Parts: sequence; C-alpha cells; structure tokens
Amino acid sequence: MVNTRGLMAVGATAMLLFGLAACGGGGSDAEPPGHTVTYSSDDSPEQSSPRSDTVSGLRDTVRHLPVKTSRATRPHMVRKCASTTTRVRHTSTSGTGSRRKTRTWYTTERTRTCKNVRSGTETYRRVVRPERWCVRLDDVGGDKARDDVWFRVDSATYHQALEATAHTRLTFVPTGTAC
Repeated sequence: MVNTRGLMAVGATAMLLFGLAACGGGGSDAEPPGHTVTYSSDDSPEQSSPRSDTVSGLRDTVRHLPVKTSRATRPHMVRKCASTTTRVRHTSTSGTGSRRKTRTWYTTERTRTCKNVRSGTETYRRVVRPERWCVRLDDVGGDKARDDVWFRVDSATYHQALEATAHTRLTFVPTGTAC
C-alpha cells in the first residue's frame, strides 16, 4: 500500500526547495566592456564558467506586475477554555491478616481543557497574484529568430535591466519563464 501522505510531503518539500533555489540573491554591479551587462545570482568570485541555466539576449523591455489582492472572509476562531472538577478516590491498606485496615479518602482534581471554536467571520486580504518582475529579450541565446521571450527575474536583476539601455546584451539566471 502506498503512503500518499509521505509522497505528498516529499513532493511539497521538493517544490519548496525548487522555489527557494530559484529566488537567488543579489546581482553583480560590474559591467564588462562592449555594452554587455552580465547579472548573476551567485556572487562567488571563483565562478569562472557560465552556469547552464543562464540566458542571454538583447534587452527589449521590462515589466513589473504588482501584487494583486482581494478581500475575502474566513471563520474567526477563538480559544475557549472550560474548567472541570473530578472527584478521585484513593485507598491505602496497612497491616496483614485480620488486622488489615483500609483507609479511603477523596480529593478533587481540577482539569482545564481548551479548544478553538468558530465565532463569526473575519475579513482579510488574500493574495491573488504574487509580485513579479519580468524582462523581455530578443535574440535569446544568440538565435536571431528567437525574439520577444519573457523571463521572470528577481527584483535586483529587474532594476539593473531597467537601468540598461535598449538592445544591451543581458545575461542572467531567470526565476521562471512566461510573464
């Protein structure tokens, strides 16, 4: 029998790790000669060869899609506690044989149980679309026929591409495709 909860947990962990790896860090401020701007999410100086997941092309345009939210309602949960008392019987025996005596006494123990219960509804802002930064490139990978390709990038790469002039060669690591 397949453990579906275990498989779902492994899948969720893999998606989380993939998302975190795609986010990356800041970019490099160095500009190589020849009007070529190179951006990398890895600031390590020992990186000598380009990464396999980098893309390059001529800057066409950039787009910023702000976060999109909407109002929504959800159950409002409050914590309710109840105290209860229970009468507990205790016994103690002493002696042996016909001189055996049993002593009985009672105590009251208090217990408190708490649980979350629904108490009406509350409104909140639900994220419909997360914030996105996008760059459109022409001549992707040196292919003159591959134009107007959108790539999703991090905020730092977006702002650096925004400052670059039109048709400047950009090289960066995208966080996603299509925008």
